[in-house]
Amino acid sequence: MSAYISIYKGYFKTAIAVQFQYRVAMLIWLIGGVVEPLMYLVVWTTVAAQQGGTVGSFTAGDFAAYYIAMMLVNHFTFSWIMWEYDYRIRSGDFSALLLKPIHPIHSDIADNLGYKLLTLIVYLPTVGVLAWFFQPTWTFVGWAVAGTIPVLIMAFLVRFFLEWGLAMSAFWTTRTGAVNQVYFVCLLFFSGRLAPLELFPQWVQNLAATLPFRWMLAFPVELALGRLTPQEMFTGIGVQIVWIVVGFTLMRTVYRAGIRRYAAFGS
Repeated sequence: MSAYISIYKGYFKTAIAVQFQYRVAMLIWLIGGVVEPLMYLVVWTTVAAQQGGTVGSFTAGDFAAYYIAMMLVNHFTFSWIMWEYDYRIRSGDFSALLLKPIHPIHSDIADNLGYKLLTLIVYLPTVGVLAWFFQPTWTFVGWAVAGTIPVLIMAFLVRFFLEWGLAMSAFWTTRTGAVNQVYFVCLLFFSGRLAPLELFPQWVQNLAATLPFRWMLAFPVELALGRLTPQEMFTGIGVQIVWIVVGFTLMRTVYRAGIRRYAAFGS
């Protein structure tokens, strides 16, 4: 364990240094992470105002709280690994990772967390500005807020393991854009990013409960806002654990199969 702590310290230092070298790219990512939920927030608060103040059980203030929370949860859970691996394999960079005496996933986790800790400096003031401007409605529920922390960690693990496993499709096709697009369209509709899931038809809600996407984003958001019962929280945690096991198994299986057929490209 002490060896892994030292390794992660080194990875974190490298990740922070890299982010400072690519400041413009980091700024673009930050803008994108804020603009998307802000756009949905403006649309749905406008719709609520035109329909007498509510859409379903959501008022304009509820939509503000929902999308501000969604912005933070998405920031804590997202990864860019699905866009990285086809380039790593095509360029031959992946060969260098295989020479290290540690699994490549550790550097990806450290890089992901390093970026998020650094950019949180910008996200938190942004949340304050949005809260001041849109006046979100949020009822503090102690047990729900306390439960949000472990649920958010598990949501990150569900998303990271599944996306890392899907990224391994680059072992079989060095152009993974089509796979990525299908995945992110599903994520958009079934995770609650586009709109709260309760506003969708019942069959969509049922499908979303079966797929992993709700448990990555909508579930921790709904819990943080106090929109779930304790029983629903524990049921959701159970589903998250199942998807963590599925994601880890998928990642491990596909990685081992991919390594056996890997052939280096690039120079």
